[in-house]
Amino acid sequence: MKKPILSVLTAALSASAILVAPAAHSDDEGIRHYAITITNITRGQILAPPAVIAHNGDYKLFTLGTPSSTELAMLAEEGNPSSLLDSVASTPSVYRTARGTGGIMPGASMTIEIETTSKFSEISIASMLVSTNDGFMAARGIQAPRRGGLTTEADAYDAGSEANTENCAFIPGPPCGSHVHDPAPAEGYVYVHSGVHGGGGLTPALHDWRNPVAQIEIKRIN
Repeated sequence: MKKPILSVLTAALSASAILVAPAAHSDDEGIRHYAITITNITRGQILAPPAVIAHNGDYKLFTLGTPSSTELAMLAEEGNPSSLLDSVASTPSVYRTARGTGGIMPGASMTIEIETTSKFSEISIASMLVSTNDGFMAARGIQAPRRGGLTTEADAYDAGSEANTENCAFIPGPPCGSHVHDPAPAEGYVYVHSGVHGGGGLTPALHDWRNPVAQIEIKRIN
């Protein structure tokens, strides 16, 4: 049984987030502060509260073609980033984590602030597409700019942890609302999501997308 999460269905059209969970590092030399703005550019998918991770090159959010971690699968199926962020907070390759305070509606944006250092200069971001079985948006290993800012895009991926039945009995987002895990066999590895095809409780004209699904702006603020 999937655990209930803070409803993304009533999330504000835009929101901000707070810095959370310092990892186990005492060396703050070269500390940098960044504002990360995530814009949902889908037609009808809500992005669940995002997870943001500042790390070095040793950390990998996932590798295409291999199984997702249990914590990433939970984010992709339930929309809850807490287990993923908790699991990496004390990892030597991770410096800071942060999470969004709510969902991001289509066409809306959210800004999240996070710290990095020169030794932990990469940023990864993930968020569930809530009207899917286990689809998620991700940007991996973005090099944070030393000054100024940059804009990039994020694609949708499938965690491979739940079958893509599009059955409302197993989908947390609208028009559904269930947090039950589909027991049908899944693919078993992370791959680029193939979208919504209909035949279940979802409508392709509203819930389908073409990559990218989000625009990411990373701006150094001090």
